[in-house]
Amino acid sequence: MPVPIVEPPTLAVLALVSFFAGLVDAIAGGGGLLTVPALLAAGLPPHLALGTNKGQASFGAVSSFLSFWTRGEVDRPRAPLAFSAGFVGSLGGAALLFLLSPERLRPIVLVLLVVAAAIVGLRRTTHATEPWAKRPRLALVILAVSLGAYDGFFGPGTGSILIVGNALLFGDNLTRASGNAKVVNLASNLAALLLFSIGGTVLWHVALPMAAANTLGAFVGARLAVKRGDGFVRGVVLLVVLALVVKLAIDLVRR
Repeated sequence: MPVPIVEPPTLAVLALVSFFAGLVDAIAGGGGLLTVPALLAAGLPPHLALGTNKGQASFGAVSSFLSFWTRGEVDRPRAPLAFSAGFVGSLGGAALLFLLSPERLRPIVLVLLVVAAAIVGLRRTTHATEPWAKRPRLALVILAVSLGAYDGFFGPGTGSILIVGNALLFGDNLTRASGNAKVVNLASNLAALLLFSIGGTVLWHVALPMAAANTLGAFVGARLAVKRGDGFVRGVVLLVVLALVVKLAIDLVRR
């Protein structure tokens, strides 16, 4: 199968989209909401669009993780377990693609995102939810494995749901929840990138320019999240989650 040719003007537009995707993703998740449709619009078939998207997004995931880490917005004792569980979960989720259709998850994810929006909009306290407050390691493994698997299998809304999960299970404020979400995001992106690279579905001549822009956007987004604080993150999370709800609802109606 011939490799699609992406002309320089199109590549420049993809890089610009990737910058804004990295910025949004660093704050609230949902960057793929911008980049995957852009790659499809550029003429890439779905399997190459998804693989190339992981190629560029992984660099932004590293950038946003490091930005939150260096500014003290990642729970360092939790990070190794979260990363390991997220990596294993993502590999397992990707393997499920050979057995099940991701389309079956759309209605479930739609409901989860509506619940997440309600929690973000209404919840103002940062107390951990019982009974998970007494079993933090078990709660962390369940959250990281399940969301890592979901990201490897389907993906939309992973970052946003991770933020809400960290806030509910561990009592993180939304800025810190966003930082802790980046640990699992990084793990699931790297696991998926490994599999897509082995499968030959990453167009590196497209992914690398987008990755440079995504990395810059993620750096800016993470700094904004830390500087502007909880209220800013709350607003962006709500906007991203609502956009994902609308997109998934439209996709369901079109089926």
